[in-house]
Amino acid sequence: MSKPIIIDCDPGIDDALAILLAISSDELDLKLITTCAGNQTSEKITTNALKLVSFVGEEIEVARGAIGPLLHELVLADVAHGESGFGGVELGAPHYSVSSRTALEAMRDTILQSSEKVTIVAIGPLTNVALLIKSYPEVMENIDQLSIMGGACDGGNRTPVAEFNIYVDPDAAKIVFDSGIPITMFGLDVTNKIPMYKEDIDRIRFIGNKTGKAVASMLDFYFRDGRADAMHDPCAVANLIDPSLFTFIPCNVEIETKGEFTRGQTVVDKKERTGKPKNANVAFDVDRERILDLLYNAIEKLK
Repeated sequence: MSKPIIIDCDPGIDDALAILLAISSDELDLKLITTCAGNQTSEKITTNALKLVSFVGEEIEVARGAIGPLLHELVLADVAHGESGFGGVELGAPHYSVSSRTALEAMRDTILQSSEKVTIVAIGPLTNVALLIKSYPEVMENIDQLSIMGGACDGGNRTPVAEFNIYVDPDAAKIVFDSGIPITMFGLDVTNKIPMYKEDIDRIRFIGNKTGKAVASMLDFYFRDGRADAMHDPCAVANLIDPSLFTFIPCNVEIETKGEFTRGQTVVDKKERTGKPKNANVAFDVDRERILDLLYNAIEKLK
């Protein structure tokens, strides 16, 4: 039986890859996509999610969520993902409309009405997930795990110590990591081990379907200095399909919310210095070739 999942995201090029991977998988049942401002504004990323599911012909509910962080001003990753969020790649007008339900309402109902525990794949800032936990704590009993792309043990990509998703809303991240819900964390320590080179992108480009061409064009936007750097978000989906792709270490992870120079840092106690309870299963290594094969096979199955 396929595993029910919700993807909470801010599409985003690598978000698009993660969504396509979930859609194509027989092991996963993508019940809902919710959006949270991050890579681009809420309006743009919600439109992107609708365009993506329309492009591949999958009628999946897309519900709009947080337009900004809990306490801070919104920070965008428009340099990395372009003005549109998809690197200028045009997927056409969406055939589907945004849900009449808010992201929180849709998440709550999907989780509470599911006969199986639901996994939330959180691949953007954690604002929606934090608000869900605080607004509807009754959902926690029916959440199997949170599969999160965010954080880093050794160095950030937004600041010297902070990864972008956590940096955008560290207060939300703290609520989530303190929640007691099982967490699997895919930070920069593992995602940076999955670059794509020209031959990898061309392999996708020449699959022979429109999805392959569109994805390759998005990855072309990522391409700098001989590589498309780091397939971040697909990790949080790939693990649900084949956890043997990754090597994990259970760790205590604390979120720095107030540091003058360290706001948004995930303090990962890899060496067990603090004695605090381990609240996350943190990925540190990955089989790059196998995860790229998984992505290729997923795109090949689509239109």
